[in-house]
Order: sequence, then C-alpha cells, then structure tokens
Amino acid sequence: MRIAVIGSNMVDLTAYIDRMPAPGETLEAPDFALGCGGKGANQAVAAAKYDADVWMVTKVGSDIFADNTIANFNACGVNTTYVRKTEGSSGVAPIFVDRSGQNSILIIKGANNRLLPRDIDEAEADLKKCGMILLQLEVPLETVYYAIDFGQKHGIPVLLNPAPATKDLSIEKVCACDFFVPNETELAILTGMPAETVEEIERAAETLLARGLKNVIVTMGGRGSLWMTGGETYRLEAYKVAAVDTSGAGDAFIGCFAGCYVRHGDVRAAMQTASAFAALSVTAKGTQMSYPAKDAVETFIASHAPLSFDTRS
Repeated sequence: MRIAVIGSNMVDLTAYIDRMPAPGETLEAPDFALGCGGKGANQAVAAAKYDADVWMVTKVGSDIFADNTIANFNACGVNTTYVRKTEGSSGVAPIFVDRSGQNSILIIKGANNRLLPRDIDEAEADLKKCGMILLQLEVPLETVYYAIDFGQKHGIPVLLNPAPATKDLSIEKVCACDFFVPNETELAILTGMPAETVEEIERAAETLLARGLKNVIVTMGGRGSLWMTGGETYRLEAYKVAAVDTSGAGDAFIGCFAGCYVRHGDVRAAMQTASAFAALSVTAKGTQMSYPAKDAVETFIASHAPLSFDTRS
C-alpha cells in the first residue's frame, strides 16, 4: 500500500559533544557527521525501510545539498517524482548530541517554507492512490491544513506528527486526522499542561480527545508509547537498549508505524514493530543512517521477549 509523506527534508549537521559551550566559549567537538534528515524525510525513509511504497512531496533548494538529498531518497527507495527544486537554501538542521545520546536541534526551514498547497494539487492524481498521508509541522501550516482536507476529501487516513510543536496549530482544524502523534514535550506545548509523568501525559492526551481527535499516540522515549482512543488507554513499554544517539527516534517510530499499519490495520501490532525499529535506531549514530533494515528488526523482535500492553478503559 502506498504512503505519501507531505513534508520536510533537512541536511543534518551533527556535532557530537561532551557538553554545550558556555556563551563566548569555544570547545572542540570529538566528532561530526553530515547526513540527510528532516522529519518528513526521516519518516519517509523509515517507512520505506519497512517495505512501504513511499512517495515524497517536498521542496529542496538550489544549493549543493539538493542533489544529494534527492539521491539519498532514491537510494532509500523513496519515490522522488514530487521532490521539486526551488531557489534558495535547502533545509538545514544543526544537531548537538551529548555523551548520553541526548540531542538538541536547530532547524532552518529554507526550501521547506516554500512547499505550498499547489504542490499537493500537482500531485493529486498519485496522492489519491495512497493508503495514508503523513504530515509534520516543518512546512507552512496552510499546507498542513490543505493536506488534511485533501485526505478527508479522498477518504485517505492522515497521520499528523505535530512537530516542532507550535501553539499556532489549530486543534479544531486537525481533528480530521486519524492519528495525532506528539512526543511528551510537544504534548505539553500544545495543551499547556504538564506532561512529565505518565499520569500527566494521560491527562493531557485526554484533553485532545475531548476536543475531537480520534487517536492520540504519545511517544515517550525510554518510557515507551501511549495510545488513547475512545475511552481506552494502551501503554506499551520500550525495549531496553544502550542509546548512542536518540536523534530521529520519534520519526523512526512514526514511519515504521505507518508502514506497518497500512499493511494490516492493527494499531497495537504496528506500535510493537515501531518500538523495535526505534529502539534499534538509537543504538547507532545519526538519523536516517541509523535506521535498521527490516530483517534486522525482525531478528531483534525474535530475540527479545514480546512487549506487553497495559490496557485500561
């Protein structure tokens, strides 16, 4: 089943650091990596790694990064028919990863800011054949809303990852989405509620359901993931692994989840597989370059005890 990712791409400039420098201080970073990233592109690659037929709708710039980004999509099995060039800079993301594997990220949207509703119209004939549309917030909100309406018009399930979170997002306008997938930090920003403990996360997610969203899945890093829908709550623990770099782990989960869900329609089974995919991704450096092959995920799952859901009504 085909998946359309309408969203961003970035060039990741990753510095591996012992600590963040103080204002005015210069530090030597032990290592650096140049890679392809961006939430939309990451999710597209993750879904393609799990054998989904993925079509990317995005914009790259007119700089030295553009051709490399397109080549990377092709190498990863992502269809680039609607990856279009525009004048100016490509999207760029400086990333800082500390010794514990935690990351801090800046984004310069560049060409992503020029992905507009008319780009969706140009791809309409192929987008109508998709089994799911994936969206994020690294492109203009008008494009996100237009894509949601497009999905609703053509009966295509839509998954929105509201990242990076912004209070400008209209929850009412995104209620047509079938899946709303923030992490706990994004959940706190969008609801204005604390989301540090699992109990707080549940209360915050409940307010989104009360406002009309159908399915809220919260990714919680090492604490696993939480799915809330129709008065029911399902909490899935995370696989325990030694994290090297957590960059792109949420995107890994979402892309793999979508690739699995369009195949069998089972949310819990898709979450299980996505949890394994994301766990393996944090054991290597980088974002897309850390994403495992499908065979590696299946081997990992077979060698670990199955995760169990804590289910409550």
